[in-house]
Amino acid sequence: MDKEALLDDLMSNKGTSSLLSGQLAIKVVIDNQYIPPLITGAEEDIGTSFTSLGHVVDSVLSNQIKTIALVGSAGSGKTTALEKFTVDWAKGDHCQKFSHVFLYDLKDLSCDGQYSLKTLIQQNRHPFDPESMALVLQRPENVMFVFDTLDLYKHPLDCSVHTLCSDPSMPITISTLVASLLHGSLLKGATFLVATRPTDSLKFLEGFKLELLGFSKPQREAYFGKFFPDPHVANIAWQNMERTLGFYDFGSSPRFCWTVCSVYKNQLDAGERLPETITEICVNAMAQIVASLALDEVRAREVVLALGRLAAHCCIDPQSTCCKDRIATLGLKRLLNAPVLVHSLLRVDGDMESDQCILSFHSQLMQELLLAVSFLLDKTIAKDATELLNTHEGHVRYLHLYLAGLLNPSQRRPLESLLGAFNDEQLTDFKCWLEASSQKTVEGYHKEKHLTVFRLLHQSQNNVLVKEVITPSARIGISYGGLGLVDCVALNYVVKCLGGMECLNLYLANNLTEEGTDALIPAMGLSQKITLSNSSLSAASVAHIAKALREGITEELDLSNTQLGDANLKVLCSGLRACKLHTLNILASGLTEACCGDLSLALTSSTSQLSVLDLMFNKLGDQGLVQLCQALENPFCKLQELKLRSCQVTAQSMEALSTALCCGQSQLRILDLTGNTIGDIGAEHLCQALQHPHCNLQRLTLFDTELTGRCCPRLAQALRSDHCSLVELDLSVNELGPEGALQLCKALRKPGCPLEKLSLTRCELTQVVFTEFGLLLTSGGSQLKSLSLALNDVGDEGMKSLWKAIADPCCLLEELSIEMTQLTDGSAGDLCASLRASRSLKSLDLSNNMLSDASITALVQVVQDSPFLQEVNLKYNDFSEDVFEIMDQCGKINY
Repeated sequence: MDKEALLDDLMSNKGTSSLLSGQLAIKVVIDNQYIPPLITGAEEDIGTSFTSLGHVVDSVLSNQIKTIALVGSAGSGKTTALEKFTVDWAKGDHCQKFSHVFLYDLKDLSCDGQYSLKTLIQQNRHPFDPESMALVLQRPENVMFVFDTLDLYKHPLDCSVHTLCSDPSMPITISTLVASLLHGSLLKGATFLVATRPTDSLKFLEGFKLELLGFSKPQREAYFGKFFPDPHVANIAWQNMERTLGFYDFGSSPRFCWTVCSVYKNQLDAGERLPETITEICVNAMAQIVASLALDEVRAREVVLALGRLAAHCCIDPQSTCCKDRIATLGLKRLLNAPVLVHSLLRVDGDMESDQCILSFHSQLMQELLLAVSFLLDKTIAKDATELLNTHEGHVRYLHLYLAGLLNPSQRRPLESLLGAFNDEQLTDFKCWLEASSQKTVEGYHKEKHLTVFRLLHQSQNNVLVKEVITPSARIGISYGGLGLVDCVALNYVVKCLGGMECLNLYLANNLTEEGTDALIPAMGLSQKITLSNSSLSAASVAHIAKALREGITEELDLSNTQLGDANLKVLCSGLRACKLHTLNILASGLTEACCGDLSLALTSSTSQLSVLDLMFNKLGDQGLVQLCQALENPFCKLQELKLRSCQVTAQSMEALSTALCCGQSQLRILDLTGNTIGDIGAEHLCQALQHPHCNLQRLTLFDTELTGRCCPRLAQALRSDHCSLVELDLSVNELGPEGALQLCKALRKPGCPLEKLSLTRCELTQVVFTEFGLLLTSGGSQLKSLSLALNDVGDEGMKSLWKAIADPCCLLEELSIEMTQLTDGSAGDLCASLRASRSLKSLDLSNNMLSDASITALVQVVQDSPFLQEVNLKYNDFSEDVFEIMDQCGKINY
């Protein structure tokens, strides 16, 4: 085929652009406004670099692949991509191995009668000389057919329902002709490029599938740059689009971008602000269409109400179409007498004068807007909001959003100026429904339902309504992890309207994108606590979190189990240096010693407020701790609590830690070194610090740190020191043995020893030690209020001295844990007597022992009668189900 003739034919297309149906495809190409949409289907997103369809086709076609299906949603740019492809081929830009390219719209190939392939080709382009026809038939491998709108093709492609033809001169039905081409019976070896919306017909095509995703953010920016000649105006318009609409799935549609740009241009030319919501953009688009009809208010109202009835029908009909007979039944016949109106709002398939004419809406967005507007506009309607929503449940996506948006007078004003005031009764009815249903929803725990409410409130743009719905009883502290961008925008709006949030819970936010985090910056900045534990965060997302910390009021941030890594923590530290954050939890976040320098810099910033730092389960090592110790010696460091559980710290760094604790600048009060290889030598360094007058440590946890009884003399010496301020000490899961524990007991006897809580769980203690603790508790000098001697096998005999101590009026003990100490029913008498006499004990842990049903009646009675005892843990003893009812009578007992 002559390429110039093809170009002339394409360029002579007499169609027109419209606000909703999009810019005429060939005009986009001619005016050099074409932006290649994003295409997937190969190994990567080919369109990310604005690669044209022609280049994609060139890379995909091979001897094995002869058919390419280009699949995309409505308005994704399929038709424009095909016409651009054809024009580029005709200009010699790509796919030059093809001597002929034929472009057909399949929806136009639904006519009756019979055609041969030759006739079809001759009707496609006039004239088509015999030499070219012979070349097409002789060398089909050099021929490409480009078929558009397969989804609108009315005939089946299933080869089993056709008698396929191989003779290009034989007249056959259009359906058999197209099926014969696509199944390779006719013109075998030819190549096919077929564009369609998702359709069942695709299963009959063998070949390669490309998915047309429309515009990504960079492509939208480029599109706006071509639409608006002034770069400054283009940037303002694009930024507004991204902020208010870019997060919707339809924001990727080139057709929708055309509509948005057209509405924006009208608003900017009129000196008005740009729309903030999807309701506002669509209302303005509808207002432009109605205004262009130059109708009076009464007639314009009639037209919109008629379109609303059509929209109601199409929303329920799965095909979203309406034939001419249905239009007459609905009383909409006058619509057909206004072709400008019809073509502006509707897609017409077939001849307007034909009974086979089918009307459907260009856009589901506009279809549902008309449904919402007609409901709120009609003063004769009998339906209430509940009935309307129930009728269309499962068939609509945007109706609720539009109804919420139209509650705002400023958002419905453009239409009211043309159609008259909306029905106050209908507005009030929907507002009552929205308030009642939303309040009930947010008092529950269903995340998705919460997010639906937030989207409706965002669409309403009504601060007062947000505060009426989100009352103190609303459970908005539940986890909102897994937010899409739309939800991020809506949640951010709600938090801003509320003026703040106690806890922004984004637990398990595995798909939180850079754009989503950016949208949440104001909400994060207004939240006292942010929870992002078990989330997956990119460097860009972390940068936005750091910005929120710098600009906001957040005091607590939980990033535990995020695999944050050293590089991302470095980014976060830029926000830690100047913010109000008091508590940072980065437990199990994939950190190493490489991050400690950045943390140290953040901690020593004069504007840092960080006082609690949880670094547990990170591989910091000794070198990492040494760097943190340098921060502790800085007068600007406000750290009071440091958790270093299982951080691969050893005795080698304990000297540096001891020095930091004694320097006179350290404010550290709480230190957890659980699960590290501290050993006796490391403990000795810590004991030196505990005796120093400048050491402020009050709580020290050395759980499972490979200590032995050899460290106990030093610990005892520290506890006896006049400068020791230690109130809590946990030495559990260490091999202290009886001798070591006895030395600690002697130290605790010293008057003035400040220790109030001691844990010696699983320290290989014996009856002698328990006896000594009994004497200690009754000595009158001990300040112990909490004691754990669990997992030490002393049995009933070993506990006797403790039972006597608990009954003694000199005993101050409030909490006692003797879990798994081999207690039996033989101790029940002494146990009940001591509990009956005790005036201090509030909590007792007897779990994992061998008490049985025989003890339970007396034990429940004494617990129930005690005015001091608040809880008793009896889990995992040898009780049968027969005594569960007895234990249930006492609310203080857990079993």
